[in-house]
Amino acid sequence: MINSQEIKIGTCIRLDGKIWTCIDFQHRKPGKGNTVMITKLKNVSDGRVLERTFQVGFKLEDVRVERRPYQYLYQDATGYIFMNQETFEQIPIPKHQITGSDYMKEGDVVEVVTDTSDGTILLAEMPVKTTVTIAHSEPGIKGNTATNATKPATLETGAVVRVPLFINEGEVIQIDTRDGSYLGRVNS
Repeated sequence: MINSQEIKIGTCIRLDGKIWTCIDFQHRKPGKGNTVMITKLKNVSDGRVLERTFQVGFKLEDVRVERRPYQYLYQDATGYIFMNQETFEQIPIPKHQITGSDYMKEGDVVEVVTDTSDGTILLAEMPVKTTVTIAHSEPGIKGNTATNATKPATLETGAVVRVPLFINEGEVIQIDTRDGSYLGRVNS
């Protein structure tokens, strides 16, 4: 059991018989009354997001988790296939349990979170920043660097993101896997 004020991003708890992971939290002290924890929880089985408020000191059932690096190999009918980098065991993980799956390419290493009590896979997380190559984009025009205008670009993974006008096809960029936002160019 943990107290509600101990919840941080990534904490897994059991609530209403289901396992939830914290994706955002806020400590709030209203003018009157007790301090509360406002949390955004994501259901690990179906991906639903729920906002829940807890009084400080409220007891919650925590789920002991283990985080291990797995390498993405390929995708087939059972889901995305990952390999444990220590035992070389291969496991399938459904797309809805993977954060940032649209930006994942073969060979990428993700962190797989498993429940230590029964070994079930809860979720897989891409690193926050990843580098990808632009597969298709309209050519940039010289002088288009002064404005904040963007254009759509298709990545090597098939995902479409918004990039500045000066980014061209074949360039390697860095993106945020949480929301697909452009972070910058990668110099080779």
